[in-house]
Amino acid sequence: MKVFVSGATGFIGIQLVKRLVNQGDTVHALYRSEAKADLIRIPGVILFKGDILDTDSLAYAMNACDAAYHTAAFAGVWSKDPSRIFRLNVDGALNVIEAARKIGTARVVVTSTAGILGPSQKEPVHESTPPPSSFFTLYEESKFQLEQKLSGRSEGSPEVVIVNPTRVYGPGYLSESNGITRMIKQYVEGNWRLIPGDGHSLGNYVHVEDVVSGHLLAMEKGKAGERYVLGGENISYMQLFQFTRKASGVRNRLFKVPLWIMLAVAFTMKGISAISGRPPLIVPNLVRKFSHHWIVSSQKATADLGYEARNAEEGIKQTVQWIQNSI
Repeated sequence: MKVFVSGATGFIGIQLVKRLVNQGDTVHALYRSEAKADLIRIPGVILFKGDILDTDSLAYAMNACDAAYHTAAFAGVWSKDPSRIFRLNVDGALNVIEAARKIGTARVVVTSTAGILGPSQKEPVHESTPPPSSFFTLYEESKFQLEQKLSGRSEGSPEVVIVNPTRVYGPGYLSESNGITRMIKQYVEGNWRLIPGDGHSLGNYVHVEDVVSGHLLAMEKGKAGERYVLGGENISYMQLFQFTRKASGVRNRLFKVPLWIMLAVAFTMKGISAISGRPPLIVPNLVRKFSHHWIVSSQKATADLGYEARNAEEGIKQTVQWIQNSI
């Protein structure tokens, strides 16, 4: 098939493009940065410079494509212009879907996030969990707005299927959306020594290759108008670093940082960013997330799509090996 991919130079996008090419598809890859385009300048990929906010470039890049994956997003924790997050994550996605409708592309898989499901209580959150009353980041809020606009879209053209990855990690481009791998890399290199809070809050971590497999399964088997959580294993920060230590042999001491200290630092960084225009390393609402559990279930994707994910210990071992071979 001919397949369109937005966000083709992002963390998930790059791995998705490579998998599509390996299975024999021709990929129409939308990109903005010439430097990043080199990451996917491979046989089977046709590069189209453009932007998801530019409908003409979208139509040109998507022409004659049978299917489309929309992975492009503003995934940062802060923007000097917050409205830009919503333009990219909501309007940009709707532009992709509208371009697909005009061209006749049959199906679009849209990448969202499991963050919109909110923190968990006693039971894991899943696709049918009622949405939280508020969100910790504008990224999550914008993705929720997008899903609300797409809610119930089970008929018409194109068919739209949504996937909701959890905390993605693994070998690949060390972008802002690959923050878990960057943290693991910094620990292996001796530059990361912090544990937020007591280190026992749980989150769901999923290997990027499993997320790519989930995208392909959603395209093949997903039901139009439905969404599917693509998760891995629910583990704590302490377990994450235990697996990293075991895989790397590195035994650097870690220091637990009380959340109130992290909040103070985050507020300071946010104030500096308001003056300098440079993104902060962390923002207050992101710190507040650390005090919650984020236990997630992928049972629906497993039952309906045949989705499977490797366990965290195996995935982190593979990631550490990649990091050590790259140093």
